[in-house]
Amino acid sequence: MPYEANMYDSHMHTPLCKHARGPLSAYAERAERLGLRGITFTCHSPMPDGWDSALRMSLPQLPQYVEMVEQTRAEFAGRVDVRLGMESDYFPGMEAWIEELHGRADFSYILGSVHALTKEYKAKYLNGSTRLEYEKSYFENLANAAETGLYDCLSHPDIVKIAHPKQYDVADHMDTIRRALDRIAATGIAMELNTSGLNKAYPEMNPGAEMLAEMALRGIPVVIGSDSHDAHRVGADFDKALAQLQNAGYQRVSYFLNRERYELALSAVFLADLQPRLV
Repeated sequence: MPYEANMYDSHMHTPLCKHARGPLSAYAERAERLGLRGITFTCHSPMPDGWDSALRMSLPQLPQYVEMVEQTRAEFAGRVDVRLGMESDYFPGMEAWIEELHGRADFSYILGSVHALTKEYKAKYLNGSTRLEYEKSYFENLANAAETGLYDCLSHPDIVKIAHPKQYDVADHMDTIRRALDRIAATGIAMELNTSGLNKAYPEMNPGAEMLAEMALRGIPVVIGSDSHDAHRVGADFDKALAQLQNAGYQRVSYFLNRERYELALSAVFLADLQPRLV
């Protein structure tokens, strides 16, 4: 894999998802202040039949999203590399919809997400199941998503822990997680270390240290994302994420451009570049 000199933040949203704030230019300005080389917008994908419609753009809004990102890319050319991505939901049976959706624009990066907290997902998978069965099915669907070949990276890959944060115990699922990671590693897909988990009901990154160490043992590439829904979150806690990668046994961090994976040696990342600059 090629190496580059500076970091990207590869997960952030726009107001089209109905729960993010601020103009796209503010996200790019924050990235410039932090010394990030680039950012990739990954707003929540449209879904059919009104699935989770209150938290994502509609299909007719997709051209607007593409244009918003392109305008920001042009505005910050030579300053911050702004890229078009998408965070696409997955559950079994969605493959044809997602494949067609990904062909509607020239995406630089595609995140695959199993959003286990939405009412639609819970109705499909929690109804009639125990909590442990529900959590297990999440990790199985994560591996199913990897095996579709539709995604570059799997986002916040233990997000199910915030569905029942007081009861969740990763030890209950380590056998399931190891089997899922074996399947995921076989596909060559990357997985995300999502820093926003530090601010959620189960306050640790996604994934936690135990799962991240298992990913490292299998050589699964990792992309860091802030999951920003507000510009001030761009690049947030990347210093902690880099340290966590190193503690897990990683030597490199990845990012995607034009659907191709690039790597950066952790030793080449200057944490000082992730502090705001005086401009």
